[in-house]
Amino acid sequence: MELAYIPSPSRGVLYLGPIPLRGYAFCIIIGVFVAVWLGNKRWIARGGRPGTVADIAVWAVPFGLVGGRLYHVITDYELYFSPGRDWVDAFKVWEGGLGIWGAIALGALGAWIGARRRGVAMPAYADAVAPGIAFAQAIGRWGNWFNQELYGHETHLPWALHITSSEGGRVPGYYHPTFLYESLWCVGVGFLVIWADRRFKLGHGRAFALYVAAYCTGRAWIEYMRVDDAHHILGVRLNVWTAVVVFLLAVTYLVLSARRRPGREAVVEPGASDDPDAGEAEADAGDGGTKAEAENTKADVTEAEKAEKAEPEPEPEPETGSGPDAKAGIKDTADSGKKG
Repeated sequence: MELAYIPSPSRGVLYLGPIPLRGYAFCIIIGVFVAVWLGNKRWIARGGRPGTVADIAVWAVPFGLVGGRLYHVITDYELYFSPGRDWVDAFKVWEGGLGIWGAIALGALGAWIGARRRGVAMPAYADAVAPGIAFAQAIGRWGNWFNQELYGHETHLPWALHITSSEGGRVPGYYHPTFLYESLWCVGVGFLVIWADRRFKLGHGRAFALYVAAYCTGRAWIEYMRVDDAHHILGVRLNVWTAVVVFLLAVTYLVLSARRRPGREAVVEPGASDDPDAGEAEADAGDGGTKAEAENTKADVTEAEKAEKAEPEPEPEPETGSGPDAKAGIKDTADSGKKG
């Protein structure tokens, strides 16, 4: 008898009349809202306009959902197109199956389109939303808990996940909660990016590259623990290879970008400085001290202006040898000589 374990929900969907309320979908939606909210705060703190992050997300989120589903269907095509399977199931996103690699790749394309329409540089936008994406992934992973999927090897640890469903070839028992491990890892990645952005003032897409590299590091070892069916290359799961390749690309970009374009962008959104609402976010939004530096600079300029006004103007020296006053002085001297 197990004394402690993480229970699985008896079902992942509730019905409000004829309307199904699915736990997996709710986790994705909540994650998107968190990413947009935090990204908006960081964008404003960097000098951007309120609402820009949400406007671009209107493009990025649908592209990301399509990309995530495409990656899953392509890499696990046998679940939908093999004999005895129904290809229509490939469109049932609510049943689970979103590949983060495809979601980030196609979501970035959607964000690029939205950024161009707003006249915003894509790297600056990516830096602003990077930690929010990590937190969104942390929340979204709980959707796998509702679906009783993506767990690891069998274990008897106190935090083992109790799988009760036998659908889809599942074997009820106690397993490593890899969804929880990845969720906690993503939370750590989000805070790492915020700290590094404040400490090193990352710019030109380097905060996003750090998020990608850090996530891939955790995903590689968590992927090894999973027992769900997956394609293998040289005995290694496909997603492990993907994590390694993407990690190397992210680190390469991080190094080359720091050499070629050090520092961060001075302006992230043209014309945003004319907006009275811009720049009102608090410094704890992960802006790396941009607002505080701007306020200090403004204070220094004000003090300099006060000191300049307080300094007395030099009095003009009296002119000699010309002008009416000089002639009057010569005449008075001559008269005094006559009287003497």
